[in-house]
Amino acid sequence: MSDRGGPPDVRAGDPGVPGPGGAGGAGDVGDVGDIGDARWDVVHEWYHALFTGLVLFLVSRKGTEVAARTVYEVFKRQREARFIDGLARLGLDGLPAAVAAAQYHYLSNNIGGVSVQYMPESDRKAWIRYLPPRWIWSSVALCGIPTEVSRAMLWGWHAQNGVSLGNPRLGFVCTKQTTDGQSSLEGYYEEYDEPLAADERLRFARHEDGPAFDPAKAPHLPDAQWPPERIAKARRNYAMEYVRTLLPAAVDVLGPGEAAGLLTVAARMVGMQHYHAAYRGLLGTEPDGSPDAFARFVVALGTASGDEVTLHEGGPDGEVEIRQLRWRLYPAGDVHDAVFRIWQGTLEGALAAHDPTLALHLTDRSRTAPPAFTWRLQPGGHTRL
Repeated sequence: MSDRGGPPDVRAGDPGVPGPGGAGGAGDVGDVGDIGDARWDVVHEWYHALFTGLVLFLVSRKGTEVAARTVYEVFKRQREARFIDGLARLGLDGLPAAVAAAQYHYLSNNIGGVSVQYMPESDRKAWIRYLPPRWIWSSVALCGIPTEVSRAMLWGWHAQNGVSLGNPRLGFVCTKQTTDGQSSLEGYYEEYDEPLAADERLRFARHEDGPAFDPAKAPHLPDAQWPPERIAKARRNYAMEYVRTLLPAAVDVLGPGEAAGLLTVAARMVGMQHYHAAYRGLLGTEPDGSPDAFARFVVALGTASGDEVTLHEGGPDGEVEIRQLRWRLYPAGDVHDAVFRIWQGTLEGALAAHDPTLALHLTDRSRTAPPAFTWRLQPGGHTRL
């Protein structure tokens, strides 16, 4: 028998994964200048860790229901912003609904570095399978994600693909979830004979098993339109897109004060944990503990992220200044101050790992497009939050 699951209590949104995303789709590619793919990979891992860390922190500090509502909002917003445009960009917009949705998830997630399989059964039924290790809940983080949070992802994206396509007969059937200890996240899109009610767009059938993956039946990206450099940039953007969507969603669900107070701590933790590996990946050496070395890290991270960041020495009392012009995550700067506060937390955490006696002070910030920030590295940091 099959079990059904209703949409999470979203309260401030309609019950419904990014343009390619962890269970969603391909973000904007854009241009970052002539830097190596390895540095784009560092940015990918930095934002990947930040997304997973923030969700885990919500689960542990605020509980399953709040984490599920936030994840639902992330995938709902990404679907609304990316899905239809992504179908066209991937050349899938003329296919039958079930096939188009499944191929979108296959192609977009593979662009993002996620291992996904696609198994067509008919024009009205097509399977997808997200293999371990799961990208979105990387490493042992999978052990801390409640099944309700994974369901929220499905409700925000997969269950609503038919809504986005204007096809009320399209639904998604989930047959496995890795968050339940099963071998994959697996399921299929199916187009039914009659329109589906809102609570019928996602159902669970754990007794079913998907067919074997046949690479010959899977779609392929046209090489001329998707050269390696474009795919490498898109993979970087894939992880950034998750954070770009998560931060405002968390602020809306929790409220600005609680979101900033809670998630800035999580962002600092992520920055501390990933600083040394990111430093090596971006600069090819170990940090020496000096203010200049940390400033060079911020410049390298920002540049690899697609921002314009410069280092200025000789400030007041010989202090080092870091100036950023352009913010790829939010080019218009039209986000709540709490969003900026959480994002800056990763840099504060990185600085704590670099030298806890230094502090990163924001001395200037422009909220008009393009956003601009100036930080000054000064003595006075400490390990207390």
